[in-house]
This record gives sequence, C-alpha cells and structure tokens, in this order.
Amino acid sequence: MTLPNISVFLTANPAKAQTDVKPSELTPAYPAAPPPPQIQPLPDERNLEENSIETDYRVSNLLKDFRGNLWVGSWRGLSRIDPKTGKILARVNLPNIAIGALAQDKVGRVWVGTYEGLMRVDPRTNEITAQNLFLPSKRVLSMLVDKRGYLWAGTDSGLALVSPDQGLIMTTVKNLPGVSANTLTLDADGQLWVGTLDGLVQVNTANAYIIKRIDGLPGTSVQTLAISPEGLIWAGMSNNLLVIDPKTDKVLRSVTPLRGKNVTAVRFAQDGSVWVGTSNGLLRLNPNTGAVLDQVAGLPSSRVLALVPDISNKLWIGTSEGLAWLMPKMNGAKPHLAFTRAVK
Repeated sequence: MTLPNISVFLTANPAKAQTDVKPSELTPAYPAAPPPPQIQPLPDERNLEENSIETDYRVSNLLKDFRGNLWVGSWRGLSRIDPKTGKILARVNLPNIAIGALAQDKVGRVWVGTYEGLMRVDPRTNEITAQNLFLPSKRVLSMLVDKRGYLWAGTDSGLALVSPDQGLIMTTVKNLPGVSANTLTLDADGQLWVGTLDGLVQVNTANAYIIKRIDGLPGTSVQTLAISPEGLIWAGMSNNLLVIDPKTDKVLRSVTPLRGKNVTAVRFAQDGSVWVGTSNGLLRLNPNTGAVLDQVAGLPSSRVLALVPDISNKLWIGTSEGLAWLMPKMNGAKPHLAFTRAVK
C-alpha cells in the first residue's frame, strides 16, 4: 500500500505557508503572526494516521475453502480460521499485505491478488510462491476460477487468464471496455461477467473474446456482482443496485431501498434471501420484491467490504474496521476480536 508523500500535506498547511510569505506580500487583513501551537494532528495528517498500515483493520476479502474453513484477507495479512469456533488456524506472512482478491483453484491452492501482483499459498504448508506474471497491471482487484479450472485475474488495467497448474498467463484482455475489472462472476452457462468502471462486459471463458457489453447503466461503475438462483445479474453500483436479465441485457429493476446507496457487496444465501452490504450498513432483502427483511446492527463499521453467507450457519462480514459474524435470530452481529481494533 503506497502512502502519499507527507510533505504534500505539510505544504498544504496554510499556517506553514504563511510563514514562507514575505511580510510585504501579506494583505492588510491578514497580518503576519506565528502559527498556533499544534495540539492535535491537522485533518490531512490525521487522515494519514488512520490509513497507515499499522492501524488499518479493514477486512476486504473473505473466501470459503473446500474444507469449510474461512480465509480472511485483511490489510494486516492473510489468516485461516475455523468458522465453527472462530479459532485462527494459520496466519500467512505475505510480503505485501494490501489484498485485493482471493480465490481457490481446483486442487486447493489459494491464490492471493495483492496490489503488487499475484501470489499462491499452499494451505497444507502455508508456503508462499510469488507469481511473476506480466499482468495488465500489478494491482489485482478481482479473481475467479472458471468451470474448467482456469484462473481469471482482474486488475485496474484489464483482465488476465492464468493456468494455475503451469503458473503461466494464457492470454490477456487489455482492451477491456470500462478498463478496470472491479468484480467477476460466472453465469449459468459458465461465461464470465466483468463489472467495470463503465458497466458490464461478458467474456467467453473458452477463448477470452468479449461477447457483449452492457453500458449506459445508472451509476456506471459496477463494484460487485452476484448471480441469483434464477440466473439474473445483481449489480451493485456506487449509487444503485440493479437487477439485469443477461439474456436480454435489460435492466429489470432498480432495487428501491438501495437507490442512492453505495453498494459494496451482494451475496445470495441458501434460504433464497439476498444480503447487501453498503458503505452505510448491511441489509437482508427479499429478492422478489426488494423489501428490507433485516438491517444488521453491531458491526465493527457500517462500511461493509465483503460477505460470505452460510458457513457454519453464520454470515461472515468484512468491514473497514474488522471482521464480524451473524447467526439467525441474533439481535446483531458480533465482532471477531482478533480482527478488530478492540484487540491489538
């Protein structure tokens, strides 16, 4: 994670800038004066402190593996936990902790997309292998394993198809409409849908050719995708949640309670309901009517980043301030103390 140059903020301090101005250049309304004593960090400096690696508790990625364990990708590293007990089974010491995506291939290896490229983790030994692949960009935002077992890696500059067994790039989709592959999902036919900065793109998984594009959507940038049991696309936007028929490319509806909301995560549960995470809370919806069934309290932060339902009868929630879980008939979510600011 690259922090901005602090000197930029210091020179933006008007009090500091005033001391560099010659007295003759000062206007009469603002006579020269020493800056006031600095007691608390200035807003820009405080923002740097809150976003520094040491204090960043965001859990941006969650992955259920074949054994039923939960992988937690946070900005402090990668961990594997037992979802029944919450016990941490392993911590993986990744050299770069800004994790953008997680996926598991057909033989159980866990692929970690970071902001410095791809890495592969052997869950039996926790051995890390860096993948020195020429991706369209090193900043990996999304990953998915298709029905044939190939790995798709979405970056902020395009899409790549990787052979997990050979560790080689098979092809790239550099001229992706909408440029950034923010989120990926597979439809019922096994074709890939990509949420980009400018709508949706369908990609043929057999040859990496673009099949079609759906643009002109209200909200433009697609941040999260999910396929309903009926095969409809639910697309979370920065100000909307849309339901789209992939056969006709038509927007069937804009989900009323989410209009104007920043939708960050959408997942369907086994009971048919749909969980929707936003930058201001977590909702459970009736997928047929869009009616709000539940609004979840007790989250470490109202900014939801990742959701995985139906693991050990729990919904797992990654937020900007840590990990939480929710069981049916609970009044609110419970934070996992190993991944929140409460325990350092």
